[in-house]
Amino acid sequence: MNVEQNIYDELCYYTLAHSDSSFIHQHVVDAFAAQNATENGKPIKLTFALVGLYLYIEKQFTGKEVQLAHMKLGQDKQQWPVFSLPIGRGVVTATNVMAAPAGLERDKMIHQWCVSVWDAFSGNRPVVLSLLAKNKIISKGKCLTPSSYGSF
Repeated sequence: MNVEQNIYDELCYYTLAHSDSSFIHQHVVDAFAAQNATENGKPIKLTFALVGLYLYIEKQFTGKEVQLAHMKLGQDKQQWPVFSLPIGRGVVTATNVMAAPAGLERDKMIHQWCVSVWDAFSGNRPVVLSLLAKNKIISKGKCLTPSSYGSF
């Protein structure tokens, strides 16, 4: 196992034990998945990661709300889009996040990490928006509330 994976695992332990009800762990999963995506990876993994980062950074969704959007996307079998993988995946990494003191400072670093990764992948924004519109997660550029997705 590589060092960055070990640090990510330690960060996951931190976020899963986090008392915040917004479920910050989801943002960590999405940032790491996008930052470490490969051409041979499963398309659903990068799709969900980029959807999650978009909803978090641009639409201020909580981790729980991102999870609901992922559940809506996964309801029906579909062909997942192909995304371009940028050479640079963001300047902030899990290592930078774990270097911050636990608590508010580390939580802010998680946000900065997500911003950094989403900025790196921003060329894929139109594909993400198209997928979200097709799946009725956004309509006319506005996000629908997770409660409008229906039951799962």
